[in-house]
Amino acid sequence: MQLHEIRFDEATPIQGYGPGFFRVAGEVMEGAIRVTATGVRRWGGFDDGETLLALADEIDVLFIGTGPETTHIPADLRSALEEAGMGVECMHSAAACRSYNVLLSEGRRVAAALLPV
Repeated sequence: MQLHEIRFDEATPIQGYGPGFFRVAGEVMEGAIRVTATGVRRWGGFDDGETLLALADEIDVLFIGTGPETTHIPADLRSALEEAGMGVECMHSAAACRSYNVLLSEGRRVAAALLPV
Protein backbone atom coordinates (compact mmCIF):
# COMPACT_ATOMS: atom_id res chain seq x y z
CA MET A 1 0.00 0.00 0.00
CA GLN A 2 1.26 3.43 -0.87
CA LEU A 3 0.46 6.35 1.45
CA HIS A 4 0.11 9.93 0.28
CA GLU A 5 0.21 13.05 2.40
CA ILE A 6 -3.11 14.87 2.36
CA ARG A 7 -2.85 18.43 1.11
CA PHE A 8 -5.50 21.04 1.70
CA ASP A 9 -3.89 23.95 -0.18
CA GLU A 10 -5.88 27.03 0.90
CA ALA A 11 -8.79 25.07 2.40
CA THR A 12 -9.71 24.87 6.09
CA PRO A 13 -9.33 21.35 7.56
CA ILE A 14 -10.51 20.18 10.96
CA GLN A 15 -7.33 19.41 12.87
CA GLY A 16 -8.79 17.93 16.04
CA TYR A 17 -11.58 17.81 18.58
CA GLY A 18 -12.16 16.99 22.22
CA PRO A 19 -14.74 17.42 24.95
CA GLY A 20 -16.62 20.59 24.01
CA PHE A 21 -14.17 21.95 21.39
CA PHE A 22 -12.83 21.69 17.85
CA ARG A 23 -9.45 22.81 16.47
CA VAL A 24 -9.78 24.27 12.98
CA ALA A 25 -6.96 25.99 11.09
CA GLY A 26 -4.97 26.35 14.30
CA GLU A 27 -7.82 27.96 16.23
CA VAL A 28 -9.66 26.28 19.12
CA MET A 29 -13.41 26.88 19.00
CA GLU A 30 -15.70 25.82 21.82
CA GLY A 31 -19.24 24.65 21.20
CA ALA A 32 -21.00 23.95 17.92
CA ILE A 33 -19.33 25.11 14.69
CA ARG A 34 -19.92 25.29 10.96
CA VAL A 35 -16.82 24.82 8.80
CA THR A 36 -16.30 25.21 5.06
CA ALA A 37 -13.25 25.32 2.84
CA THR A 38 -13.06 29.08 3.41
CA GLY A 39 -13.42 29.26 7.18
CA VAL A 40 -15.10 28.41 10.43
CA ARG A 41 -17.80 30.12 12.46
CA ARG A 42 -20.07 29.32 15.35
CA TRP A 43 -23.28 27.44 14.70
CA GLY A 44 -26.43 27.61 16.83
CA GLY A 45 -27.28 23.92 16.51
CA PHE A 46 -30.40 22.41 15.01
CA ASP A 47 -32.39 25.60 15.65
CA ASP A 48 -29.99 27.54 13.39
CA GLY A 49 -30.97 26.28 9.96
CA GLU A 50 -30.50 29.67 8.30
CA THR A 51 -26.73 29.50 8.80
CA LEU A 52 -26.68 26.19 6.94
CA LEU A 53 -29.14 27.24 4.23
CA ALA A 54 -26.87 30.20 3.43
CA LEU A 55 -24.35 27.64 2.12
CA ALA A 56 -26.66 26.27 -0.58
CA ASP A 57 -24.82 27.90 -3.50
CA GLU A 58 -21.36 27.05 -2.11
CA ILE A 59 -21.56 23.33 -1.30
CA ASP A 60 -22.93 20.04 -2.56
CA VAL A 61 -22.61 17.95 0.62
CA LEU A 62 -23.19 18.88 4.25
CA PHE A 63 -21.99 16.57 7.01
CA ILE A 64 -23.87 17.09 10.25
CA GLY A 65 -22.03 15.86 13.31
CA THR A 66 -24.61 15.06 15.98
CA GLY A 67 -22.22 14.93 18.94
CA PRO A 68 -20.83 11.78 20.54
CA GLU A 69 -23.54 9.54 19.07
CA THR A 70 -25.39 9.43 15.77
CA THR A 71 -28.91 10.82 16.13
CA HIS A 72 -31.59 12.05 13.78
CA ILE A 73 -31.81 15.74 13.01
CA PRO A 74 -35.21 17.46 12.99
CA ALA A 75 -37.19 16.41 9.92
CA ASP A 76 -38.01 20.02 8.97
CA LEU A 77 -34.29 20.94 9.00
CA ARG A 78 -33.37 17.97 6.80
CA SER A 79 -36.21 18.79 4.38
CA ALA A 80 -35.20 22.44 4.10
CA LEU A 81 -31.54 21.56 3.43
CA GLU A 82 -32.41 18.94 0.83
CA GLU A 83 -34.90 21.27 -0.88
CA ALA A 84 -32.08 23.83 -1.12
CA GLY A 85 -30.09 21.24 -3.11
CA MET A 86 -27.67 19.99 -0.47
CA GLY A 87 -26.87 16.37 0.17
CA VAL A 88 -27.17 15.84 3.93
CA GLU A 89 -25.27 13.14 5.80
CA CYS A 90 -25.74 12.78 9.57
CA MET A 91 -23.26 10.91 11.75
CA HIS A 92 -21.48 11.29 15.07
CA SER A 93 -19.15 14.30 15.10
CA ALA A 94 -15.88 12.33 14.97
CA ALA A 95 -16.97 10.60 11.74
CA ALA A 96 -18.24 13.89 10.31
CA CYS A 97 -14.83 15.51 10.93
CA ARG A 98 -13.02 12.69 9.14
CA SER A 99 -15.48 12.60 6.23
CA TYR A 100 -15.30 16.37 5.80
CA ASN A 101 -11.49 16.30 5.69
CA VAL A 102 -11.37 13.49 3.12
CA LEU A 103 -13.78 15.20 0.73
CA LEU A 104 -12.11 18.56 1.34
CA SER A 105 -8.73 17.09 0.37
CA GLU A 106 -10.32 15.93 -2.89
CA GLY A 107 -11.40 19.49 -3.68
CA ARG A 108 -15.09 18.75 -3.20
CA ARG A 109 -17.66 21.41 -2.29
CA VAL A 110 -18.31 20.29 1.26
CA ALA A 111 -19.14 21.69 4.69
CA ALA A 112 -19.61 20.33 8.18
CA ALA A 113 -21.94 21.47 10.96
CA LEU A 114 -20.72 19.95 14.18
CA LEU A 115 -22.05 19.56 17.70
CA PRO A 116 -19.23 18.97 20.23
CA VAL A 117 -18.41 15.54 21.62
